[in-house]
Amino acid sequence: MTTSEPRAAAALAGGEKRAALLREITEEGGFAFVASAEKAATDGDLRAAEAAREMAWEQLHACPRSEVGRAWRDAYALACLHVAALRVAAGGDGDDRRAALRALDMGLIMGGDLLRAELEEAIARVVAERNRRGGGGGETGADVEKWMEGLTRNRDLADVLKVLPVKSLSCKQIERRSCISLEAFIRDYFICESPVILSGCIDHWPARTKWKDIRYLERIAGDRTIPVEELITFSQFLERMWSSDCSANLTYLAQHPLFDQIKELRGDIMVPEYCNAGGGELQKLNAWFGPDGTVTPLHHDLHHNLFAQVLGRKYFRLYSAIISNDLYPHRETMVDLDNIDVNEFPRTRDVEFMDGILEEGDLLYIPPKWWHYKQPV
Repeated sequence: MTTSEPRAAAALAGGEKRAALLREITEEGGFAFVASAEKAATDGDLRAAEAAREMAWEQLHACPRSEVGRAWRDAYALACLHVAALRVAAGGDGDDRRAALRALDMGLIMGGDLLRAELEEAIARVVAERNRRGGGGGETGADVEKWMEGLTRNRDLADVLKVLPVKSLSCKQIERRSCISLEAFIRDYFICESPVILSGCIDHWPARTKWKDIRYLERIAGDRTIPVEELITFSQFLERMWSSDCSANLTYLAQHPLFDQIKELRGDIMVPEYCNAGGGELQKLNAWFGPDGTVTPLHHDLHHNLFAQVLGRKYFRLYSAIISNDLYPHRETMVDLDNIDVNEFPRTRDVEFMDGILEEGDLLYIPPKWWHYKQPV
């Protein structure tokens, strides 16, 4: 078999998937979409590709996301692939390349899974071509000194307590251990579902040094589109993080599968050995990026959670799953630890908790259903 044969087979399989998708969209009444998508594919018509993408976008927002049919999510991804291919074919200058990357990122963020591999392959080609030409990610004229100042600032305890909820760091502290074995972690914490901070376990991650350089982050991810309160480029997000504008400073990238989207960043981290404790597959790998003032309210997860603090410091407060009723989880409004309404939540103020501060390089194990609150310090 020659090297061209696998590519031909993949192209044939991809063509069959697209044809089947268009038939499905036709059955759902999407005749205009199909006509525009076919015109974009056969005639290289960028306006038709843009029209198809807009039609699919409207379908995605015609009802709650959970009710959007799989076919229309896949149709949106297909239209994004068409737009990106035609943008690249238009000349491949910086603006066309950025527009192509934005289209492909939108396909990953909003599209379905059918064409995800094609989206990722197209992104890899665009990025490789950008690197070949000597280009980089989006440029913000980042203030390197401000970035480093924010990373290296070390507030004293009195200043930290001013921004934390009442009673912080005055009760039971989260136990701290130094890089224990997997066996000790399973025996002492995982089986009995007891939180622990593990220090010195991720010092070997490239992210621990690379991410301190804002120019590195801009170069490899600056022109990639990410979802925060709105859809912006990673460079724009980084600029908001070091900006002195308080209102802009509250931009927060939370619980987004950033490492699935931007493979270069995924290469800077590793899955800790402790994730093998459950014996199953890793459920999620998400990222949180945010400046001072970005608080994650009280919530809980149904699975074992291992949180890695790569840069900066973060305060965590944990409540055991057995006292959930004292946090009033079934109320329409969840209790606000920064401003507890004792009339509405009379039991919460005196509920026992444990807390602590994660330093750079720490891991925090949070057992299933344990309530947790966090904010940068």
